[in-house]
Amino acid sequence: MRPNLRGMVKDSLAAAIVAALLAVPLLGFHLSGSAQGLTLDYRFGWVAIASLAVFCGRLALSLAGTAVGRSLRRRRQVVLPLSGRPSRIRPAVGWALVAVALLLPWTPLADRNLIDKATLLLIYIMLGWGLNIVVGLAGLLDLGYVAFYAVGAYCYALVSQQFGLSFWLCLPLAGALSASFGVLLGFPVLRLRGDYLAIVTLGFGEIVRVVLLNWQDVTNGPIGISGIARPTFFGLPLLASVPGRTTFHEFFGLPFSTDHRIYFLYYLILALALATNLFTLRIRRLPIGRAWEALREDETACRSLGIDPTKTKLSAFALGAMFAGFAGSFFATRQGFISPESFTFIESAIILAIVVLGGMGSQIGIVLAAVLLVGLPEWFRDLQQYRMLAFGGAMVVIMLWRPRGLLASREPTVRLAERPATLDAAGEVLP
Repeated sequence: MRPNLRGMVKDSLAAAIVAALLAVPLLGFHLSGSAQGLTLDYRFGWVAIASLAVFCGRLALSLAGTAVGRSLRRRRQVVLPLSGRPSRIRPAVGWALVAVALLLPWTPLADRNLIDKATLLLIYIMLGWGLNIVVGLAGLLDLGYVAFYAVGAYCYALVSQQFGLSFWLCLPLAGALSASFGVLLGFPVLRLRGDYLAIVTLGFGEIVRVVLLNWQDVTNGPIGISGIARPTFFGLPLLASVPGRTTFHEFFGLPFSTDHRIYFLYYLILALALATNLFTLRIRRLPIGRAWEALREDETACRSLGIDPTKTKLSAFALGAMFAGFAGSFFATRQGFISPESFTFIESAIILAIVVLGGMGSQIGIVLAAVLLVGLPEWFRDLQQYRMLAFGGAMVVIMLWRPRGLLASREPTVRLAERPATLDAAGEVLP
């Protein structure tokens, strides 16, 4: 079948016209300041460039779709055998990513800015792995995941300031409190599914944010909490000097540098993220992990198999919230200041987009999606408002290229071993 080039050109031309109409108010006019005041400039050249880009992109997608369709029709009679061996490519990629992350601060390209951005990226990777337990494994759509992130951050900030506890003592407390909030959210939504569950979790996230904003006696409201204690290296402060205490650079005989704290925070969040990944990979092979996957596929069938959906949902909410609490505690100690503006709905949307675009249940896919959705806008931060074009463009490209996520296929958690054939006396194979 020959491709309908005339129809493709018409479709691409229509898309270009729509793009031009949308680009006129966005790109066609620009207010610039001068000594006489504000003046209106016209930038219709940008409109033409945007329309031409849409026309070429739409035509390229149509041609690519036609080529793929022809290739599939040619191979529709080909049956590929299923391999009983698990793929070794993704574990190799995972170990390669771990090696890159460990050696990144020691490469010639590493500087303070790069390590700081890598630390922020690892925070979102850890949050994505935590939400993957709820959304990717258990199949529970959660739009209020940032609430547990906020609970962990405020728990660390308040406990460390009020009781003088170190980061290492506050970290498990923040995780436990966030897990308690996860169970608290799980009880009212046990009978809800799909969109209704998403609406309730969204409301829960907004409730937590409004409470943090208005409970000024405890959270300082919109002012936020400042002066949050920094973590120490096994009791050694990473500061220039502390009266009566030996600092990190004094203990090791090194000249003081502010980069010590940056590198330490990087390796700290890397360790927390790897612990989250290891926990998730191990627990999904346990009965509770297989129960999550059964719940994701069909709750009715899951109940008929004797699995308790109540305990399964609550465990998923609790464990996912616990890792969000750990990440929130690290975020508070890294920033040294937190406020409700850091825990808005857009954060939940970004984390959920990382999980969905990376591939539901895929650990490596979450890493790749976080690099595209978080690292790419951070890399183009110098472009100011245009960096959000990079964010939106990355999402559009992923959804067009991989609608089910970057790594949509998942290896089965449990593989059934082949039973050896049994022969009867006559040499026939028994069933």
